[in-house]
Amino acid sequence: MKNKRYVLSFFILGILVLLFLALNLCEGSVAVPFSEIIGILLGEETDEVFRDIIMTIRFPRALAAAILGGGLALSGYLLQTFFHNPIAGPFTLGISSGAKLVVALVMVFALGKSIHVSSLLMIGAAFAGAMISMGFVLLMSRVMDNMSMLIVSGVMIGYICSAVTDFIVTFADDSNIVNLHNWSKGSFSGISWENVALITVVIFLTSFFVFLMSKPISAYQMGEAYAKNMGVNIQMFRTLLVLLSSVLSACVTAFAGPVSFVGIAVPHLIKSLLKTTKPLLMIPGCFLGGAVFCLLCDLLARVLLAPTELSISTVTAVFGAPIVILIMVRRRKEKAG
Repeated sequence: MKNKRYVLSFFILGILVLLFLALNLCEGSVAVPFSEIIGILLGEETDEVFRDIIMTIRFPRALAAAILGGGLALSGYLLQTFFHNPIAGPFTLGISSGAKLVVALVMVFALGKSIHVSSLLMIGAAFAGAMISMGFVLLMSRVMDNMSMLIVSGVMIGYICSAVTDFIVTFADDSNIVNLHNWSKGSFSGISWENVALITVVIFLTSFFVFLMSKPISAYQMGEAYAKNMGVNIQMFRTLLVLLSSVLSACVTAFAGPVSFVGIAVPHLIKSLLKTTKPLLMIPGCFLGGAVFCLLCDLLARVLLAPTELSISTVTAVFGAPIVILIMVRRRKEKAG
């Protein structure tokens, strides 16, 4: 019975990914017929304007939204596992904001000196910022037993980093300030096929390593003492969790800016869907769930007020924040019960 539920759940997630991918290609300020999209993908002769819209703008953007959304959800799952806290995530712990700050510094300096900023440099800068923020959070976790206070500390460091980033963006060159401002608010726009190729390599390779850690994660969820008895090197395991979650969130921030609530909300939605906490199922489930969530939110960000585009974090917050509130209320009831 359980196996049927798992198969059905993954089938539904796969169908939703394909459905929202197709809708992202069709819908926008210019509607493109689905028949035209099929022709474009098959290499047939089609309208040049439609071809440019799909192959240059919408298709790479949709793929990036799916892959980065999956990576962000997986990063949130790892952080929730690491801290044993259901509302831990790259955004709430300030990790995304730290990555955003360092990327903004690198971009403003490079643009001011007319230096080309490569995608690898962006990821490296984001990873450095993520590790700095994560280091602060880990330091606070050693002096704070209360996990709620740790989350509050992460939120505060996030606000500080965001404020400094906004200050930096204000003094960017006028010709670049619009792009920097849009990126700092979160957006999947402007992603090229070269970016998609790098995103795919980084996210899928990191996700593969996370999947290989399914058994240690399962043991760690039972408690550190149990994990040690099962032969898990706790120090090495925790270090790997930090590094892998930071790489995932850094890659997202480098290309799309900070995207809120995906890392918190999606793991809980997938847990409710699968009715299990098994990492072997949760890891691919979170990835697919994150892809669906971000494809849907990016679609709404583009079409709700077209041709005006909302920031992706605005839409993800609308869907993600109520889920976080529900989680906190449920935890409160469980403690009271």
